[in-house]
Order: sequence, then structure tokens, then C-alpha cells
Amino acid sequence: MLSTGLPQGSVPKLERPGPLRDRVYEALLELITTRALRPGQHLVESELAGHLGVSRQPVREALQRLNTEGWVDLRPAQGAFVHEPTEAEADQLLTVRTLLEAEAARLAAANAGTAGIAALEELCARGEEAVGADDVDAAVATNARFHAKVMELAGNTVLAELAAQVDRRVRWYYTPVARQRGSQSWIEHRDLIAAIADRDEQRATDVMRAHTEHTRATYHARPRD
Repeated sequence: MLSTGLPQGSVPKLERPGPLRDRVYEALLELITTRALRPGQHLVESELAGHLGVSRQPVREALQRLNTEGWVDLRPAQGAFVHEPTEAEADQLLTVRTLLEAEAARLAAANAGTAGIAALEELCARGEEAVGADDVDAAVATNARFHAKVMELAGNTVLAELAAQVDRRVRWYYTPVARQRGSQSWIEHRDLIAAIADRDEQRATDVMRAHTEHTRATYHARPRD
């Protein structure tokens, strides 16, 4: 195990050609979001470059970009470390998420057709299957797709763009509590689908608000590493 905490072979080599620095950035951001690289973890340029099959230069550029965006902390004479979010940072982000997603649920109830509702049902079934198999990575990914689908069904481009800005961080905060939320999260998703199918805008809003607030409360109550 390297100091980056990634087992050998766990990260695929990046394909060329293309803007390599962007590919490295996306690969590292995904590893941070899924907590394969954990908050506070030391990021060694040479080891990351070896994992990704690239030189150190695009890794350095990616780390600088991640630092600008608040994902990585660059400490003088120490190097790069995955940012450790404060409780206040998480709370602010998850509060904004509640506002955005509650409105998306309301609009989805007003606008969704049978095909959209069927897509939500399918995603919910996949999420329930992932929980049953204790596949946290699949549950987190399917949860993100479910919420993205609700946002799509809302039909508001500006709302979707705002939600996209916080989506990665929502996944970052959701990952450590996904197992705790477990089947209850998908029960709440089922309730949301029912409200959307009934075109009950107020109920959809209330269900989504309660759902996202449950996640926020679970995050704050989580066991610390």
C-alpha cells in the first residue's frame, strides 16, 4: 500500500490522446469524491503519477486546480492533502442542496410523464438492490443518478446547472453515511416517486425536504474516523 492509500492496480491508466491535465484532474476528483482518497490523506505527486501512468507535471497541475476549488490543501513544506471539510462547510452545502432539490421535486411533480416516473422506479429498484448487496459504491452512484433524474424531470435548466455545482460535494458527504442511511433512504425515494406520480407538488416538496434533511442530520451524527 502506498502512502496515497490506493492498492496497486486500483486506478486504470489514462488513455491518450486528449487534454491530459483534465483527465488527471477528473480521475483524482473522482477518487476524492468516492473517498478512495480520504480527507486529510497525503497526496504524493510521484505515487499518483505512477498509479495513473503519467508524468508528475499533469498531476501537479491537477492538484493546483483541486486546491483552487477547495478539494485539496497545499501546505508549504509539507505537500498536498485531501481537504478535511468542517462541519460548517458540510452544513452549508447540504442546506443549499435541500433548497435546490425540494424545488426540483415540486417541478417534477408538475411536469413528469409516465416515462420519467418509470425511470425513477427503475433507479429505485437498482438502489434497493445495491443496499441489499451492501454495495456502498453502487448505492452512492445510484443515489446520485436518482437525484439527477428528478432534477432532469423538473425541466428547469438554471436549477439543474446550480445543482450540478454542488453534486460532487453532495456525493462526497453522502458516501460516509450511505450504509447508515441504507434502505430507509430508498423508502423515502419510493415515497417521493408516489408523490410525483400523483402530481402532488406540495407532498413531493415535503418528502424531498425531509429526505435531504435526514441525510444532513445523519452526516452530522456519523461516527468520526
